Amino acid sequence: MNTKSIAVTLSAVGVFAVPGVSVHASQELAQQKGCLACHAADKKLVGPAFSEIATKYAGEKDAEATLAASIKKGGSGKWGSIPMPPQAALSEADAKTLSKWVLAAKK
Repeated sequence: MNTKSIAVTLSAVGVFAVPGVSVHASQELAQQKGCLACHAADKKLVGPAFSEIATKYAGEKDAEATLAASIKKGGSGKWGSIPMPPQAALSEADAKTLSKWVLAAKK
């Protein structure tokens, strides 16, 4: 597979680049941790799209830390009636990596 094919493939599946965070590793981490079962880059599934989450947190001073904590603790009421289960087993480093990656998905 050549570089152009890889870029087209990544665009088609909704992968986005984050400075300082490996796109492949972040996509792989999101898949490995089950994030993609409920979330997609640009459309609502069970949970909100990553782009919606990034837009909601845009401009917040501590957005990365807030989102990382929300990922680990779970929650309900922010996006409707379906709660997000806590991801308590997720390491702080992985929560921060996912947080950075999601926040880069602004519309």
